[in-house]
Amino acid sequence: MKSVYKTTTSVLFFFQNQRSKVKNTLRLLKKCTLRKVWNFLKLVISFYLSKWSKKPIHWGFPVAVAIEPTTACNLRCPECPSGLRAFTRPTGMLSESLLYQIIDELQDVLLYLTFYFQGEPYLNPRFLEMVSYATQRNIYTITSTNGHYLTDEIAQRTVLSSLDCLIISIDGVTQETYQSYRKGGSLQKVIEGTKNIVKWKKLLKSSVPHVVFQFLVVKPNEHEIPQVYQLAHQLGVDEVRLKTAQIYDYQNGSELIPTISQYSRYALGNDGKYYIKNRLTHSCWKMWHSCVITWDGKVVPCCFDKDAHHTLGQLSAEQSLKKVWKSQEYRSFRSKILQSRSNIEMCQNCTEGTKVWN
Repeated sequence: MKSVYKTTTSVLFFFQNQRSKVKNTLRLLKKCTLRKVWNFLKLVISFYLSKWSKKPIHWGFPVAVAIEPTTACNLRCPECPSGLRAFTRPTGMLSESLLYQIIDELQDVLLYLTFYFQGEPYLNPRFLEMVSYATQRNIYTITSTNGHYLTDEIAQRTVLSSLDCLIISIDGVTQETYQSYRKGGSLQKVIEGTKNIVKWKKLLKSSVPHVVFQFLVVKPNEHEIPQVYQLAHQLGVDEVRLKTAQIYDYQNGSELIPTISQYSRYALGNDGKYYIKNRLTHSCWKMWHSCVITWDGKVVPCCFDKDAHHTLGQLSAEQSLKKVWKSQEYRSFRSKILQSRSNIEMCQNCTEGTKVWN
């Protein structure tokens, strides 16, 4: 009887999951304007022309930007530079003035803003004010948190900020499993924080944020995948996403690589070494439509450049993002991508799609 209940719950949550995804997608599409659509089309056309010609043709400006609220973090997760305190770049907090400069410049073309790169966003005391500034300018906003700072007050403010999507990392449904990856973390705090968000959404009659449980699948927690769906259903979470883990030194194997093949980025070869599954093609859609900005204004190609080794520009009062986006440094990097991604170290461990629509 218990197994029948679990199965029924899983099926019901699956349909709820799909319905929530559709609503979230429609919310994103509502942010579109003719100017944003035209800008997007220019990016798509120039991307495919570049693939065909092997020349870095580029029209338009980024439709998606990730901005780092801070590099600081309260946890010590393995395979995470913030958690390992392994950065060579300084730790600090994004300023409102820098954020406002970026948004004011791009608001006519920017569709999607991720308030996350490295670190825990809620450690920035002005984080929610920045979210509000972006949402008021018709930009879809999303962030990712470890869920330890979602107190009742912060949860209320999060809902009032009109943040569109809140990803909460929950890599286990028991404390033992959870802390095997989320070193120094408390599963109970994450659950209480989730309850606070769901409660304030109901009290304020708000459809946002779209709440996502993100489950990073690693060997120690893969047996708890079914239970995370059940927990999400119990708490009123909108969606569950299973994410594959990036392992830095994967060739000789790792205790984190899942045994369930579909949740692993890597496969064991005949020579006893592990290999990344995807084929490395010489193009990258991310380099045409998006970029990442560190807390102190460095512009880097994508989220795989965690320590900002490939800085393409430095934002300042005199240096705008549009200038950096069209600079010779960016053009040269796009050219390298088109010639051989295999010669760029961070690309060698990349599993991102290289098509606009995968």
